[in-house]
Amino acid sequence: MTLLPGAILFDMDGLLVDTERTWFAVETEVMAGLGAPWGNQHQAALVGGPLEHSAQYMLDRSGRTDVNVQDMSRLLLDGMVTHLRRGPVEWMPGARRLLTAVGAAGLPRALVSSSARVLVDAVLDAVGRQDFDVTVSGDDVVRTKPYPDPYLLAADLLGVDSAACVAIEDSRPGATSARAAGCLTIVVPSVTPVPDDVADLRVDTLEDVDLVVLGELMQSLRPVRVHGLS
Repeated sequence: MTLLPGAILFDMDGLLVDTERTWFAVETEVMAGLGAPWGNQHQAALVGGPLEHSAQYMLDRSGRTDVNVQDMSRLLLDGMVTHLRRGPVEWMPGARRLLTAVGAAGLPRALVSSSARVLVDAVLDAVGRQDFDVTVSGDDVVRTKPYPDPYLLAADLLGVDSAACVAIEDSRPGATSARAAGCLTIVVPSVTPVPDDVADLRVDTLEDVDLVVLGELMQSLRPVRVHGLS
């Protein structure tokens, strides 16, 4: 008999939906408005991290003293909401198929994102909410990724032991968070490389993940890993 996970926990940006390009466009617009350059190398430093970190990073590079972190955060949020509401919001390859297959198998599904609730809701309004039993945003926890709190909260809301969950991520902060929560973790790198030590399985695309792959990963279940982020 195939051993399946107790639940599947999905990251959002760059994993399920193609919003990393949207983030880059908004970041570029904000920095242009502040008279500062912005490039791919800067975007790569922010993938998977919390909004406040992104805002501080951008503020430091702008050299502006008349803008604070709260101002920068608001500019980013407003820009993202505008772009997301304007659409379209595209699924990443294999994302919708995998969500459907997991749901058909009766496995609980959670969306676990570092993004603010207003952004999570904007994405869900565009692609639909029917694929998720629970959603966790960066606003729902005191400490977001790379800390384990978002994944621990998602597992708790689903009533499933986090060690019985498989998390699917595309960034180092997200994978670190999932592993620290005790989840088996599949990494699908998007914008930046993700080191092997935060992945139980690495694939090129969600098209490479199905119920067979999830079952095989569960068969390799190892003791819970905690990386000092508790």
